[in-house]
Amino acid sequence: MSWSRTVEREAVHRISVAEVLLTDLRSCGPLTFCAAAAWTRSHPTFPRGRDDRHSPWMLVETLRQLGICVPLRHFGVPATARFLIDDVSFRLDTTAEPTAPHGASEVTCRVSVGDLRTGRNGKGVTALRMRAEFLAGGRTFAHAAGGARILAARRYAQLRSESAAAAPAPSRRPRPQPGVLGLDSRADVLISRQEDGILVDPADPRHPYYFDHGTDHVPGMALLEAARQAIALRSGGFLLRPVSGRMTALKFTEHAPPAVIHCFPHGRTGFFCIRQGGEHTAEGVLRYR
Repeated sequence: MSWSRTVEREAVHRISVAEVLLTDLRSCGPLTFCAAAAWTRSHPTFPRGRDDRHSPWMLVETLRQLGICVPLRHFGVPATARFLIDDVSFRLDTTAEPTAPHGASEVTCRVSVGDLRTGRNGKGVTALRMRAEFLAGGRTFAHAAGGARILAARRYAQLRSESAAAAPAPSRRPRPQPGVLGLDSRADVLISRQEDGILVDPADPRHPYYFDHGTDHVPGMALLEAARQAIALRSGGFLLRPVSGRMTALKFTEHAPPAVIHCFPHGRTGFFCIRQGGEHTAEGVLRYR
């Protein structure tokens, strides 16, 4: 495997080269792949912690990029296709995970694909599930898995024609201080407060990671981080860095009106559900060390 340069940004649906983590991808057999990723110690959105451990979202973002790159390169999915996350889960082994060295951690991924679905004519991949094992220095330190649907551009446009909307301007609702959420920058805050709850309400609708490219709905990674921030707030800054968790996306979460996050910290676990317009759009759980 090579860590010399990143894959092309189009292969992982990123606009900024700085947000590309994958550096290599190769087929290792039927529905199995090997990949390499470089986890920089200076990622702009996911900086390392005080103990030099990488953000757990580096793990989830690597899986997201694999879930796009593998179908584009190996399953004949067109570059114009849209990828929709159905669910994602992850688990870190805190006794084995790498700490950020000089430069970047060289991460190897062993990937398997299953539940491959195609269109009615047997052509064109429409859905898949992916599992990935993550290694550093030859030692396994994490696992992640997820499922995704793949829609042709025309089908996606038909599906979203009545709901699609651009992200609104930042609101003036009160926001938590970044430090309580384990953040350094106010621009990274994705939630605000109102009398009856916590809202998905990005301080920066053009955030260089969460909204790297324009979207007509709130992306899954933004929902996951908003849930983490809500749990951090509800726990008084006690629950900050999840080491395992899962999220299921039930429907699109629209930019407006702001979705409400209901979260329930209990011990070292935080349960959450996201509601909008009286319906659940996502739900999950995060567990902490």
